[in-house]
Amino acid sequence: IVVLPLQEMIRAIRSARTQCEERGVIQRECAAIRAQFRQADNGGRSHNLAKLLYVHMLGYPAHFGQMECVRMIASPRYSEKRVGYLGAMMLLDEKQDASLLITNSIKNDLSHSNQYVQSLALCTLACMGSAEMCRDLAPEIDRLLRASNSYIKKKAALCAVHIVRKVHELGELFVPAARSLLSEKNHGKWTYMTPTCECLCVYDVVCFQTVPDLVQIMKGLVLSGYSPEHDVAGISDPFLQVRILRLLRILGRNNEGASDSMNDLLAQVATNTDSTKTVGNAVLYETVLTVLDIKSESGLRVLAVNILGRFLLNNDRNIRYIAMTSLQKIVGTDHNAVQRHRGTIVDCLKDQDASVKRRALELSLALVSASNIRSMMKELLLFLSSCPPELRAHAASGIFNARARTAMHAGGDVRDETVPNLIQLITNASELHCYTVHKLYRALLLDISQQSLVQVACWCIGEYGDLLLKGDCQETEPVQVTEDDALDALETVLQSHMSSPATRGFALTATMKLSTRITDNVDRIRSIVSIYGSCIDVELQQRAVEYNALFRKYDHMRYAMKRSTGLIYCVSVLVELFLLLAYDKGGVTLTLSCEKQSDTGLTVTLTASNSSDSDLSSFTLQAAVPKSVQLHMKAPSGDSLPARGTAKVTQMVVLNNPNKVGYTHTHTHVSGVKDGYIWEIGTQVSLHFVIVWNIPLIIY
Repeated sequence: IVVLPLQEMIRAIRSARTQCEERGVIQRECAAIRAQFRQADNGGRSHNLAKLLYVHMLGYPAHFGQMECVRMIASPRYSEKRVGYLGAMMLLDEKQDASLLITNSIKNDLSHSNQYVQSLALCTLACMGSAEMCRDLAPEIDRLLRASNSYIKKKAALCAVHIVRKVHELGELFVPAARSLLSEKNHGKWTYMTPTCECLCVYDVVCFQTVPDLVQIMKGLVLSGYSPEHDVAGISDPFLQVRILRLLRILGRNNEGASDSMNDLLAQVATNTDSTKTVGNAVLYETVLTVLDIKSESGLRVLAVNILGRFLLNNDRNIRYIAMTSLQKIVGTDHNAVQRHRGTIVDCLKDQDASVKRRALELSLALVSASNIRSMMKELLLFLSSCPPELRAHAASGIFNARARTAMHAGGDVRDETVPNLIQLITNASELHCYTVHKLYRALLLDISQQSLVQVACWCIGEYGDLLLKGDCQETEPVQVTEDDALDALETVLQSHMSSPATRGFALTATMKLSTRITDNVDRIRSIVSIYGSCIDVELQQRAVEYNALFRKYDHMRYAMKRSTGLIYCVSVLVELFLLLAYDKGGVTLTLSCEKQSDTGLTVTLTASNSSDSDLSSFTLQAAVPKSVQLHMKAPSGDSLPARGTAKVTQMVVLNNPNKVGYTHTHTHVSGVKDGYIWEIGTQVSLHFVIVWNIPLIIY
C-alpha cells in the first residue's frame, strides 16, 4: 500500500470533486495507516499519526490511533512525543480507559530535564486529565509550582486550575505555593497565579488571607508611572488589573472584613483610571462589578453607579448596553442612585440599536415610581406609539405592570394576562368607575379592532352600565347614552368579523348583565341572546343556552347578577341546576357530576338515592346519545336502592365526541319512556336517562 505524505494527502482530499471521492481517498489512506501501525519497526509513525489527526479534524473516525498515541508518548524522541501528546488531547478523553495508560508516561515526563517535554505533559494533563490522574499527579504539579523556571511555573499554574476544578479537595495542596508566588514582584507570575487563586476561591476550597497582597499589587499598578513593558494605551497591565479585581470580588463577597480592606483601593481605581480609552473602560467596568458585588460603602456604590451613568454617554453601543445591563441588576437595591441618570436612560429609548433600545425600555419601566409616574408615562407612551412591533407587546405589558392605567392604548399588542389584571385594577378603583366606563364606551365607538381594549370595554359596560346610562360623570363632557345606544355598541361587537370568540363572549355576557340594569329593552336582550343559542362557536353557544335558561326557567334569579359577586353566585346556581340535580320524584333522586377529560371526552357520574319507605329492586340506569357520540357505561355499584336513603347507587358514564359534533338543545325521548324520564312498575324501576351532547357537555 502506497502511503502519501501529509501534504499530498491534504492536496488529494481537497481536489476531490464529490463527497464520495473524498471518502474513497480517506479510506485508502486510513487502510495504509492501519497497516503501518501494525509494523513493529516503523520509522514514519509521527507522520502517520499526524495524517490521522487531520482525518479526525475532518470528522472521520480515527479511534484506531489511540494506542499509537500511547506508544508515541512513551517514545524517547521529542518529535514523536509532541505528536503523541497532541493526539492524546484530540483522540482521548477521561471516559476512555486508554487515557489511564498514559498516566505513568506523564509522571515521568513531568520530571524530565527538558522543559519542553515537561510543558507537553502539563498541557495534556490540563486538557484531558481525569479525576484519577489529577489525584495521582497533583504532588508533581505542586513541586513544579515551586520550581525556578517561570515557563514551567506558568504551565503548572494552569494545570493546577484544572486539578482544582476536577477534584476540589486537592485545592488545599496548592495554597502555600499560590501565596508565595503572589508575594513576589513579577508581573508574569501574578498574571498566571491569579486564575489559580480565583479557582480556589470559586470552589470554596479554602479561605486564605491574600487580600492585603492583592491590594498592594493593585495599588502598585494604579499608581505606577509609565512602564513600556506592561503599558497598554496608558494603562499599566490592564489584563492583570482585571484579573485582580475579579479575584477581589470573589474574596469580598459576603465578607465584611475583606470588603472594608479593599474599599479605599476601589475608590482610587475608580477615580484615577482614564475612561476615554477602551482598556480604561474595561478596568472601570470590572471595578464597578466588584463594588456592587461586595459589602461596599454607600458612597462607593454611588460612585460605581455614576461610572455606569458615564458609560451611557459613550458613543460605543456595546458600552451603553453593558451599562444598562448592570444598572438593571442593581435598580432594586440602589434605586435612588440609578434615578439620577433617568434622563440619560430615557434618551436611550431613541437609540437605533434594537438591543440597546430593549435594555433602555426594561430599565425605564423599572424606574417608574409614584413621584415620577406622570413624566415617565409621557415618555413611555411616546415610545409605545413609535416603537418596533417586536417591542410593542413588551412595552405595553410593562407600562401596565408599572400600574399605569394608560396600558389600554396598546390595543391588541398586550399579553393575555393584561386584560384580567386591568379589570381587577378598575374594580379596585371605585372612584373611577363612572369615568372609566364613559371613556371606554367612547373608545369602543371609535375602534373595535383592538381586541384587548374591546374586552375591557365590554366588561365595564356590562358591570357599570347603570353609571353609563346616568350620564352625569363630572370628569368628562356630558353625553347622554340611551339603552339602545349601549346595546347597539355591544351588538356591533358581536356581529363584527374582527371580534375573536373570546371578545364575543365578553360582549354576550355584558349584554346579559345589562338586562338587570335597564327596564325597557329586556325583550331585545332576550332576542340577542337567543340568536347565539345555535352559534357554531361552542363556548359562545354554551353561554347563550345558559342565559336563555335564566330567562325561561329562572328569571327570578337574574337580578343576582347586579355585580361580579352576584354573577359568580348565579353561575354557581346554573351549574347546580344544569349538572347536579337530574331527577327527583317519588322519593327517587338522581344527581349527575361531570368532569371534562379532554376536548372531546367527558366522564359523567350518576348517583341515585331512595328516600321513600319502600326498597327498590332491579334498579338500572340507561343512557341514550346521538350516533356521533361514543357511549361507555361502566358497571353500577349495585342494583337496589334501600329505603330512607341508607345507601346509594353510583354509575360512571364515559362519553367521547371524536368529531366534535355540536348539538342544540332538544328533548330526545326513548321508546317506552313515560312521565318524563321514569317508568314505574310496582317496586321495580327502570330509569331511562337521555343525555344530550354539547361541547362542553350540558345536560338538560
